[in-house]
Amino acid sequence: MRVTMPGSDPASGSKRSKTWAMDMLRKYMPTREEMATNKYLAPIAHRFLSPELWRFTRRSVPRGVALGLFAAFIIPVGQIFLAAFLALPSRANVPLAALVTFVTNPFTLPFWLVVANKVGNVTLRIDADGPALANSAVETGAWSKFAEFFELAGTTAFGFAVMAAIAPAVGYLVSGWIWRAVVARRRAKRLKVMEARLDQRLGEH
Repeated sequence: MRVTMPGSDPASGSKRSKTWAMDMLRKYMPTREEMATNKYLAPIAHRFLSPELWRFTRRSVPRGVALGLFAAFIIPVGQIFLAAFLALPSRANVPLAALVTFVTNPFTLPFWLVVANKVGNVTLRIDADGPALANSAVETGAWSKFAEFFELAGTTAFGFAVMAAIAPAVGYLVSGWIWRAVVARRRAKRLKVMEARLDQRLGEH
């Protein structure tokens, strides 16, 4: 049974925020109950009930984004569980970490495969011409296709590893900057409201 909170939508029973972005986050983020009852997280599921792991703070938000990006690029499946597991010791925001892993999904995977392959090629500085002796050994015969596939898969996997190392750092910095900007904007709005009320009271006297 879900209790409808003040300011929520009676039809859906879900809490509504003042921004569309937060409504979308709440729609797709897993709840504490879902994480705590997940059979794949059974040994540590009870720890996800801690309110600390579900608060949006200046530390937990960037950590959640970073861990979500790391889990999204380091393994092709089970990203949510990896992100949730890593969020426990780091005290990151669990639902945000789980949500960010959806950056890699069945629909976006082809795009990321191409990006990872290009990143791997650039990082490894693979020379297409290569040594003549090595090329002559694989350009003909049954080994040619295998060698091409092995090179493509290895380069792509390495590209994903590089992205798993870089993306979290970028995500941490960007999300931290956005968080500070949002908080500063909210404080400025509250200050303006307080100043307007003060001016109104002074005007009445």
